[in-house]
Amino acid sequence: MSTGAGDRFRAGKRLWNPEDDAVLRVSYPNEPTSGVAGRLRRSICAIYARARMLGLKKSPAYLASPDACRLRRGDHVGARFRFPKGHVPANKGLRRPGWSAGRMKETQFKPGQRSGEAARHYMPIGSTRLVDGYLYRKIADVFNVPWPRNWTLEHHRIWTEATGPVPRGHVLVFRNGDRTDVCLTNLECIPRRQLMARNAVHNLPPSLAHAIQLLGALNRQVHRTRAHADSQQD
Repeated sequence: MSTGAGDRFRAGKRLWNPEDDAVLRVSYPNEPTSGVAGRLRRSICAIYARARMLGLKKSPAYLASPDACRLRRGDHVGARFRFPKGHVPANKGLRRPGWSAGRMKETQFKPGQRSGEAARHYMPIGSTRLVDGYLYRKIADVFNVPWPRNWTLEHHRIWTEATGPVPRGHVLVFRNGDRTDVCLTNLECIPRRQLMARNAVHNLPPSLAHAIQLLGALNRQVHRTRAHADSQQD
C-alpha cells in the first residue's frame, strides 16, 4: 500500500500503513497502551482494535509490571481497599427493608403503585394505541416485560377470535388499504407469495418504478464503495 498523504486518508478515515503496524508490533506488547496511542496519534480504542486484528497481546513481563495495574500478592496492590479476612458486614443480622422501626414500611412503594409520569401515561387493559400506523390493544398489565407482551395487534386479535390463528406462511392484509379499519370484513388472509406479487415494482406507475430502481442502484453503489474503502484499510 502506498504511504502517500492521499492514501493515508480515505472516506474520512485515517488508514493504517506498514510503518504504523511496525511501531505497533514493537511497542504494544511491552508499553502502556496510552503511550502507544500518543506516539501514533490515535485513540486508545483504535490501538486496541488494530492490535486485536494483528493478533498482538501484552507480554508476560508487562502484565507483571506496575503499569498493568493488576492485583498481585508480592506488592499487595489494592490491599488497603479489600475487606480483611473475617470481616463482618455492617448489615449482618438485619432483616430485609420494611421491617425496621419507624415509617419505612409505610413509605415504601407498593407492588403496582405508579406515580409521576408513569401514572399520567398509564393505560388500563382494553386501551388502544396507534404504532407505525397499526392499531394495538392492551391485553395484559405485567411489569418489567417488553411492551408487546402486554399489547397485541388489534386486527390479529379480531381475526383470531373469529376464524382462528393465521396459518403459517400467510399474512393479514387490509382490503381498502386502511390499516386502522380493523373490522373483519376489511381483513383478508393471503399467502406471503401473493403479498410479494402485489407489492412488486411492476405494479407501480412507470415513473415511480423507475425512481425506485434508480434508488436501489444508487444504494448498491454506495455499499460497494464503502466495502472497497474498508478492504483497502484492512
